[in-house]
Amino acid sequence: MRSESKAAGQEKDRTFIETARRAQIMAAAIDTIAELGYGQASLARIAETAGISKGVILYHFDGKDDLIREVVSELSAKGRAYLGPRLEAEKTGTGMLRTYIQANLAFIRENRNHVLATVEIALNGRSADGSSLYDLSIREAGTAALQELLAHFQGTGEFRADFDPLVMALAIRATLDAVPARLARDPDLDLDHYGRELAGLFQITTTAYEKSVEEK
Repeated sequence: MRSESKAAGQEKDRTFIETARRAQIMAAAIDTIAELGYGQASLARIAETAGISKGVILYHFDGKDDLIREVVSELSAKGRAYLGPRLEAEKTGTGMLRTYIQANLAFIRENRNHVLATVEIALNGRSADGSSLYDLSIREAGTAALQELLAHFQGTGEFRADFDPLVMALAIRATLDAVPARLARDPDLDLDHYGRELAGLFQITTTAYEKSVEEK
């Protein structure tokens, strides 16, 4: 019985160590891509950043494409975990939209290199067969969820009924997706201010006209 318990403990230790090593490799990939761009981020350069051999990367990942897809997937999962509870805490359409915009920008600030690396991957990452290493369904799902939120509050009367929720969702996403490139050029960009300005702008464009008039 004791030997079985010991073996189980060793298995848990290996799992923990392997998980930590994968995280180390992914962090090195993120920093390397963010600094050098996707084209220059070879497995050798990533291994150098991590302080390990290229063989260690290939032990944990099935090549560069596998590693890059994991980098993208992890950012998506982190984003959902970050944004979900913040949106759920809001009860109004205006509150949810403001939180959606400002929380997205706060997430970019807190995960700067990961976001910059993922943008690089989306623009330049291609597998051997030429297909994109960035899963476009991630972006499409985000836009669809925002479209649904806008449509819901059009239904309640809090948002204007005369705008197309898909077009509005695409416009909001486009302004948010433009931020990483600006941040790369201007590391001191005040994302809190940027978020407040965008939230105010889209509140004006989505709020029912009669409410805007009454508030004035």
